[in-house]
Amino acid sequence: MEKTRLGIIGLGSIAQLVHLPILSKLENVELAALCEINRSRLKTIGEKFPTAVKYTDYLEMISKEKLDAVIIATPTSTHLEIAINCLKNNVNLLIEKPIALNYEEAKKIHSFATKQKKIVMVGMNLRFRPDAMLMKSLLNSGEFGDLFYIKCSWIRKKSSAQKWFLNKKLSGGGVIIDLGILLLDLALWMLDDSKVESVSVQKYNYNLKDIEESAIGIVRLSNGKIISFEVSWELYSETPSFNMTLHGTKGTACLNPLRIYRKSGGSYIDFTPSKTNTTNLFRKSYENEIKHFIGAVKENIQPISSSEEALTRMKLLDVIYRSAKINKEVKL
Repeated sequence: MEKTRLGIIGLGSIAQLVHLPILSKLENVELAALCEINRSRLKTIGEKFPTAVKYTDYLEMISKEKLDAVIIATPTSTHLEIAINCLKNNVNLLIEKPIALNYEEAKKIHSFATKQKKIVMVGMNLRFRPDAMLMKSLLNSGEFGDLFYIKCSWIRKKSSAQKWFLNKKLSGGGVIIDLGILLLDLALWMLDDSKVESVSVQKYNYNLKDIEESAIGIVRLSNGKIISFEVSWELYSETPSFNMTLHGTKGTACLNPLRIYRKSGGSYIDFTPSKTNTTNLFRKSYENEIKHFIGAVKENIQPISSSEEALTRMKLLDVIYRSAKINKEVKL
């Protein structure tokens, strides 16, 4: 079996906790190269993967190694440059979210990927949670009728403790671009990417100078559909809390934990599958995401969560930040 030769650029927490453990167990993948500018980190992590060639310069890595694909897991401000250079070397990409700092940068990546006829997938792992995929299949089968309202929330600590993460010029923003983009991506996917008409968002940064730590918003879509969302690094929650509730004309579905309710007369009946596996959903989402990416590369087909889809997400983010800045609803 021919293996997909893959390299990773950036060996921060997401690479250490997710990418490397998963990739090392995939029989159809050769972890060919690792790149990290922090020499100490590269040495420490690299020792665990002796067959992978180690680099501190990603340009040297992509020029010397004949790679089929690269995972970009670096600060957001570096994504554009790294992505373009990888694409010039005919390498397919999985870019950890967000794809770039803003819509204009995302557009450059997508346009060049199209020109080079290469795959660019963006890491939106919530779509790949087993419970989310089951919910999506039930939606597609019409179990809930016409979906009209999604309410979602995510309260947890910051995704990174590194300094760049709290610098807007390097990260692109705060909790909205960290957690909000994942929530909204999942909600829009559930709604079959209904057209966004307007956005109204309030953000808060009582403890941080440069970026927002909490945000609450309403996204209005075509045909009267609505997404309400709440994201925060600072609001109180007894446990890290991610949840989503979908309301349709025939029923309601909840995520985390998965619950399915069908309307019957004037009440709701619980139709939640009895054998739903709720263990290790976080890790499984990344396993499914990475396997999907490798499959897309091997078959040369466009993946779920492509750079084209990322354009709509980044355009929405730009409007969200504009609404938060002027404290008004903004129409697209």
